Amino acid sequence: PCYYSVTTFSRILAEFKLPQNMLPVYYFIFTVLSLSFVLLLFILASPVLHFLHTGCKAFQLKTVSIICENEILETLYNIASKNMIWRSYIGMGYYNCSVPQPIARNLLENAGWVTQYTPYQPEVSQGRLESLLNYQTMVCDITGMDVANASLLDEGTAAAEAMQLCHRHNKRRKFYIDARCHPQTIAVVQTRANYTGVITELKLPHEMDFSGKDVSGVLFQYPDTEGKVEDFSELVERAHQNGTLACCATDLLALCILKPPGEFGVDVVLGNSQRFGVPLCYGGPHAAFFAVKENLVRMMPGRMVGVTRDANGKEVYRLALQTREQHIRRDKATSNICTAQALLANMAAMFGVYHGSDGLRHIARRIHNATLILAEGLRRAGHKLHHDLFFDTLTITCGCSVKEVLDRAALRKINFRVYSDGRLGVSLDETVNEKDLDDILWIFGCESSAELIAEGMGEETKGILSTPFKRTSKFLTHQVFNSYHSETNIVRYMKRLENKDISLVHSMIPLGSCTMKLNSSAELTPISWKEFANIHPFVPLDQAQGYQQLFKDLEKDLCEITGYDKISFQPNSGAQGEYAGLAAIKAYLNAKGERHRTVCLIPKSAHGTNPASAQMAGMKIQPIEVDKNGSIDISHLKAMVDKHKENLAAIMITYPSTNGVFEEEIGDVCDLIHKHGGQVYLDGANMNAQVGLCRPGDYGSDVSHLNLHKTFCIPHGGGGPGMGPIGVKKHLAPYLPTHPVIKIQPNKDACSLGTVSAAPWGSSAILPISWVYIKTMGAKGLKHASEIAILNANYMAKRLEKHYKILFRGARGYVAHEFILDTRAFKKTANIEAVDLAKRLQDYGFHAPTMSWPVAGTLMIEPTESEDKAELDRFCDAMISIRQEIADIEEGRMDPQINPLKVRWHIEQVTSISSTLETYLRLREPPFVKPETKFWPTIARIDDIYGDQHLVCTCPPMEAYESPFSEQKRASS
Repeated sequence: PCYYSVTTFSRILAEFKLPQNMLPVYYFIFTVLSLSFVLLLFILASPVLHFLHTGCKAFQLKTVSIICENEILETLYNIASKNMIWRSYIGMGYYNCSVPQPIARNLLENAGWVTQYTPYQPEVSQGRLESLLNYQTMVCDITGMDVANASLLDEGTAAAEAMQLCHRHNKRRKFYIDARCHPQTIAVVQTRANYTGVITELKLPHEMDFSGKDVSGVLFQYPDTEGKVEDFSELVERAHQNGTLACCATDLLALCILKPPGEFGVDVVLGNSQRFGVPLCYGGPHAAFFAVKENLVRMMPGRMVGVTRDANGKEVYRLALQTREQHIRRDKATSNICTAQALLANMAAMFGVYHGSDGLRHIARRIHNATLILAEGLRRAGHKLHHDLFFDTLTITCGCSVKEVLDRAALRKINFRVYSDGRLGVSLDETVNEKDLDDILWIFGCESSAELIAEGMGEETKGILSTPFKRTSKFLTHQVFNSYHSETNIVRYMKRLENKDISLVHSMIPLGSCTMKLNSSAELTPISWKEFANIHPFVPLDQAQGYQQLFKDLEKDLCEITGYDKISFQPNSGAQGEYAGLAAIKAYLNAKGERHRTVCLIPKSAHGTNPASAQMAGMKIQPIEVDKNGSIDISHLKAMVDKHKENLAAIMITYPSTNGVFEEEIGDVCDLIHKHGGQVYLDGANMNAQVGLCRPGDYGSDVSHLNLHKTFCIPHGGGGPGMGPIGVKKHLAPYLPTHPVIKIQPNKDACSLGTVSAAPWGSSAILPISWVYIKTMGAKGLKHASEIAILNANYMAKRLEKHYKILFRGARGYVAHEFILDTRAFKKTANIEAVDLAKRLQDYGFHAPTMSWPVAGTLMIEPTESEDKAELDRFCDAMISIRQEIADIEEGRMDPQINPLKVRWHIEQVTSISSTLETYLRLREPPFVKPETKFWPTIARIDDIYGDQHLVCTCPPMEAYESPFSEQKRASS
């Protein structure tokens, strides 16, 4: 360029007959002018360049992950810091508590506990099964009831389950609710009733009339939402005289010094175990408890842990009454079983084990004594208390200006409950100390300190302890609650249980439809931050701005991923999401004047929870057949649509289907349903095969739930927590869930479906996990993850197809992100069933795939994108080795009854095996099974039949350990 510039200037000088010796001068002037012009241009264009630069950077962050985990966590911490950690004495079922650090560090923050799956394979789940049995025993002991389940989602949904249990029990349609229950509990029950045909009536006990024998049940709170403790025995007796069940919502900590409901005849007891060592978490996750009389045990919702024995006669644990699961009974299921909070139930159980009955009683008395001191100080300051008998909650009519009290509270950064009529509520908890009491007394204008008030009260003021409501019965007498009260012992106990369970820290968990993917440490880190953990769900919104920003960010990202217009985070499990999505459809159709539309079409390739959820939403289920490729049978679908077109409400599709194939006509199916006035519900269980590749909102779906505990990396926690937010197109947005305490529907035209969970945003404290996952992956990473998940499944199917029949493939011969091995033929050729393969896989150090679902006698495998090729090959090698063992049986080289698939010998302590067979099996163990890295089951194969015949769902009494299977001991258990 310089050469040509000089040449050009020489020609110009010659043209104008200028001396050539002036060339350097003219060239210098030209260069200076050119550079000045470029500089001026840059200055003028800098705003545009800045916009382009930042825009490209934003796009780059959006499309490819270039931020490291530490930077992401720093960004998230800045968001979390916008939450204000005030002292909250709001109560209403949520209380601050002291989380024992041994439990926080060794259970809540331990991948060995949080990455386990639901304990459907008991041989590799004995640790958490024992812990959940402890939970059930603790609940039974404290409530005075016969049988408890292994947790439900929250107090509100537990109350709704109680209402449905009463309706199932006596088929009556009316249900009474005491108006003094917590408002969120009332709202959840009323919403559930609206969709199941039950009529709820809010009444006070003296207004309840049972004489018509048309009331299925009655729900009351003890102590009630205002803190009052009263005698409900007369109400329970009146109800029972007329065939009505009595349901009591209560507080486990209060019952440590308060007469338990089981002692005055209650049929169902429920509540929240949150204050047993689980943080506030802005509403969740928390484990609800649910206990019943023995005659109602087979109607109880959710999961139960029972005691059985293994092949060696050893007492072991398993999930009991599994025939109630929704994928077996479908729309006849008693409830949707995916409604548990195992991880939080385990925390609460360990809290009970750590403290024991004496420790729990001490905590309860401290809280009650603090409340008595506060009550005395408030009376001295001229305030009116509405109830004379209480445990931890006071309802106050101020003797001065309420505004003045609240202003003083704000100065001390303290929250109280504010009633609509101007009264205030104060609920104390185990964290309250003398300074806290002094601050509260100052806020209410009391001039005395807590110490002076206590000294003036003397010994005569004992509150509950001086009344007939005092608890006199013993609880938590079992050895497990009296052995681990030091940190040394509780840590060793938790580690001993953890070592009995297989989890993602050991090997891949190839469960089809469950997406057991990696839960990275960076994603799990924020759940323990106090900025997320220590906020009451009903604080004013300006104190939770960090959470509000998190919700908005996550909603924006999920809408972009799915193609929906709006997200509700209230559903706190996949089951709740299904129910909420269908309820939104029903609310939409009702608003259009189409209440008659109640038919829900459900292909047999849909997710197993769908029929139970449709039944909960008040819909009538019509199954749709599948074709030979595992896709929807279009001809049958068209026939059923034509048959039910006048009453068609929705179709529930799983895409890719649970058969492991992409429905290539998904768009046509959606169009067909819309053409006949229905809505399309797309189950989000298999989003791990879609993210970045396709969007439900684009190909015709109206609503989906999103399993954040699958695709978006929230861990399964041994069977919960989960999170099932729903995404909807804009026409369904006005019908999303609302809340009676915190208004979350800003649109004045909203006509919400109601309230589906106790907390406004469900299990808020685990949403940071999905936020971190999405931000660290970016759009490119999320798409890549989906591609690898599909690739891994097809690689495994290709390796295994020479040895097993792949039941379904798409039209092009490929599977989606999961696939089904058909093992039914082995029943005829070798007397081997799917369960035998599942148990044998445990000897190779693997958790079994999903067994006998969605097709009986099959195994469904989903590798996810988290596993590398070496782990995929290791699993395939195990399956190929097992196939060779089946061949040995088929060809007579191995005994059909005594073989590794039928009799599980490979446990740590073999007690009943001949030396010849032991040597033979050891020689047959493949070289790829490394003893030093293999997970060893701690028990032999369990006896399911024995467990079904002898239902024991609490810790056996101490004498049972001497003779665990005598009839007398079982009866006492």
